[in-house]
Amino acid sequence: MNMRRVFGSRWFVSGVSVAVGVGVGAALTQYSSSSSSLSPSSSLLHRLPVIPIPSVSARSELAPYSPPGALIPGGGGGKSAAVMKYGFPSLSNVRSRESYVSSYDPRCRTAAWVIEQLSPETLSGSADRKRCDFKEDESVHVYHRSTNPDYRGSGFDRGHLAAAANHKWSQKAMEDTFYLSNVAPQNPHLNQNAWNNLEQYCRSLTKQFHNVFVCSGPLYLPRQEPDGKMYVKYQVIGKNHVAVPTHFFKVVILENRRGEVELRSYVMPNTPVDDKIPLERFLVPIESIERASGLLFVPNIMKRTNSLQAITAG
Repeated sequence: MNMRRVFGSRWFVSGVSVAVGVGVGAALTQYSSSSSSLSPSSSLLHRLPVIPIPSVSARSELAPYSPPGALIPGGGGGKSAAVMKYGFPSLSNVRSRESYVSSYDPRCRTAAWVIEQLSPETLSGSADRKRCDFKEDESVHVYHRSTNPDYRGSGFDRGHLAAAANHKWSQKAMEDTFYLSNVAPQNPHLNQNAWNNLEQYCRSLTKQFHNVFVCSGPLYLPRQEPDGKMYVKYQVIGKNHVAVPTHFFKVVILENRRGEVELRSYVMPNTPVDDKIPLERFLVPIESIERASGLLFVPNIMKRTNSLQAITAG
């Protein structure tokens, strides 16, 4: 995949302050090729532990992996179970819904990550967005829960992590994406333009790849202040102090019918972004997201495949 290096762009620089914030600027400049192959013996994998696939009990019981298109009647975690194929990037506060799985961050009042599986079957159906309303997640303790009034008048959209349009196959599946535990405060221009473009692009990949797994989440990245020190600063909104991310990430795991896996990882700033900027400019090395978020993706993927290609800007 040939991509022209464009790190000098003022939009890209603001979008990838992740490199500054977590000390991986060198990684962004050293990725000179368009892709890098990762093998089980690579030094990266020796340094990172494997997060096991969990056994979740009670009301969030998860079934074994199901192939794409295997929509279990009545839901019951059928589609959400499919995202377990490559494990979870962390095991804290894991919850399953009709067609996605998330890890909730009670301190920030948003998800730490949300994983969903996209396929032609999930993208088509009679589900109607007009019948959906944003709602509190009553499975979250009231102390740690965000509410609709928190967003009212804040200047931020309730930005979906698992996108509603990804789950047209079931009305309940689409309605589940409207839990406030699946949204985060997002700049309206970003939500309605560049981030929406990235969501549409992920959906288009289902025409090319056998399996498409998408993990989305917020980032809270440090920046240097006038005193020369690095600080993590972010706004909070509403009486529940819902954290406003500085950036958002999206990790896309693509699998072809031969079982070969391609990894694409994106970071966008939570600011207005020109939607004419090519999406490949927001590609970053997966290590930068892992370091910034405290999550791990590569070790779990390598448990399932010996052929992983990480696509980066180059």
